[in-house]
Amino acid sequence: MSTELVSKLRKMTGAGVMNCKNALKESNDDIDKACRWLRERKMTLAVEKICRSTKQGIVYSYIHNNETLGVLVEINCETDFVAKTEEFKNLAREIAMQIAATAPIYISRDSIPLNVIESEKDIYKTQLLKEKKSEDVFCRIIDGKLEKFYSNVCLYDQIYIRDTVPKKTIKDLVTDVIMKTGENIIIRRFARFKVGEY
Repeated sequence: MSTELVSKLRKMTGAGVMNCKNALKESNDDIDKACRWLRERKMTLAVEKICRSTKQGIVYSYIHNNETLGVLVEINCETDFVAKTEEFKNLAREIAMQIAATAPIYISRDSIPLNVIESEKDIYKTQLLKEKKSEDVFCRIIDGKLEKFYSNVCLYDQIYIRDTVPKKTIKDLVTDVIMKTGENIIIRRFARFKVGEY
């Protein structure tokens, strides 16, 4: 395995040198498979931290340069030490900018009221009936449409606007910082304000 390949994988994923070497070894130097291996490993390690309490953190504010758009976001971690790090503050800034740019409604799909999901499903069913789609394909099509809905309205499901790795979500971005800091991190709440919108 070449040092150029390790370096490329590090730039793409932000993972450490040894993790990149292990990923490349496990994937026979296939960069795409190595990325997938690292993401799967990160998810496994991040899941261990999810149950840990997050009572520290910051409220970050972002005001767009024309002063007609602003965001407040609360992000929590386990210790005030991590809350004061540049890594954590950078994450807060990136998330605030994401909210400003994409206007999500919910933090995660778990926070969507069931009646909203049922309403979406009813809309999709009506559309499919008008298109004369058969009942047997309804479920698959509706599931696909719901995934698209989640990626539009749920912050964690949105594609990161400054992504350099294809299809990296905000959840992936948070997971990366969880892995670097070793602490559980959650987006607690946010508010987006735009002049003229209520």
